[in-house]
Amino acid sequence: MLAIFSVSTIAVYHFFRHSLYGQLDQRLEGLAGAASHNLMAIRKQSNESRQHDGKAPDVYANAQRHLDNDGDLDIPWQNLREANQGVEWFDPNSQRVGHAGTLLPDVPPRPGYQMLHQGRIRTVTIAAYSSNTGQQHLEGYIRTSEETTEVEGTLNQLRWGLGLGGIVVLCLTGIGGVWLTRQSLKPIEQSFDQLKQFTADASHELRSPLTAIKTSVEVLQAYPERIHPKDVKKIAAIASAATQMTHLVEDLLLLARMDTATYPTPDWTVVQLSDILQELLLLLELQALEKQIALKVDLMPSVCVLGNTQQLTRLFGNLLENGLQYTPDGGRVTLSMKQIERAVIVSVEDTGIGIDPEHLALVFDRFWRADRARSRREKGSGLGLAIAKAIAQRHHGNITVRSQPGVGSCFQVCLPQVQ
Repeated sequence: MLAIFSVSTIAVYHFFRHSLYGQLDQRLEGLAGAASHNLMAIRKQSNESRQHDGKAPDVYANAQRHLDNDGDLDIPWQNLREANQGVEWFDPNSQRVGHAGTLLPDVPPRPGYQMLHQGRIRTVTIAAYSSNTGQQHLEGYIRTSEETTEVEGTLNQLRWGLGLGGIVVLCLTGIGGVWLTRQSLKPIEQSFDQLKQFTADASHELRSPLTAIKTSVEVLQAYPERIHPKDVKKIAAIASAATQMTHLVEDLLLLARMDTATYPTPDWTVVQLSDILQELLLLLELQALEKQIALKVDLMPSVCVLGNTQQLTRLFGNLLENGLQYTPDGGRVTLSMKQIERAVIVSVEDTGIGIDPEHLALVFDRFWRADRARSRREKGSGLGLAIAKAIAQRHHGNITVRSQPGVGSCFQVCLPQVQ
């Protein structure tokens, strides 16, 4: 839109400029054509004057020599008196033999159109010929000149008008574009809100039947003598699937609530991060021992943030669990903290399978997992990192990742610190 308007404005400006200078050139050509009739008389009078006193007169008129000697151009066949114009007559050797008017450029004549004195003077020069004995003979040149002040003044007004008009048009176009964009996005936003509401409602409604299934399975497993031996594995599979579905529903419900702009801030208090991280390390210590994964810890005591303890525990728990899950046996997971200005950065670094560079921008998307990750953790829902990102943003922080395939990954959570 801006390019089209710019091209149109430039085209309009050049059209009017060409038109105005075309009118000026036509006026100067007419004046030069009229003045050409006096060339012979002017040359004759110039020669007589030079023979008499060796000087050329200052002002010459037409062949009838009607003069008023006021310095202005005054030709009977050209009813024109302009202080910013001039007519000059030249012989075939480009020597000036006469002039009229006050605008007299001090340059040799050159047939055609010229802009002199940095565009302040426009000149038109024509050659005059006689046709005696059927052959044309150059008699001299006539040059007419006029200042471009009037034309440039008009063009300056045009530039101002186009500039101001362009600003108004751009403002109106911008306002109209924003309004149209908002109007066109309303149906999409409504559909997205409905989808989020549906996800929240469906997740909420699924909790009751899942709870009933889990309770029934737990009752059956409490009395194994009532279960046929062939059905024991089936009952265990049902219990595992119900537990997995319950976790998935809870995750979807949490994300749906966090997507809502009106989601309340639940019980935010001053939380000491080292306490949360120490509790998580105690819970995951057994899992690390089973895989012979070394846990390296570098925590900072007395570092506090404002937030919800349960959500922050979920955030760092997801990162630590991912590190343990995707790190091969005998690997290493490092948990560290550092302060920068008014924030604290918690890093979870592992020596796991890593993430391909083209996948780094997708790791926080919902339900996304790389193929190598799927082979290692079939029970995962693919929502862990999406939940971690949502919680970090809810706490006015952010989460980043850097990774190298076959070397490992490092997730960093930056949260504002409470003094």
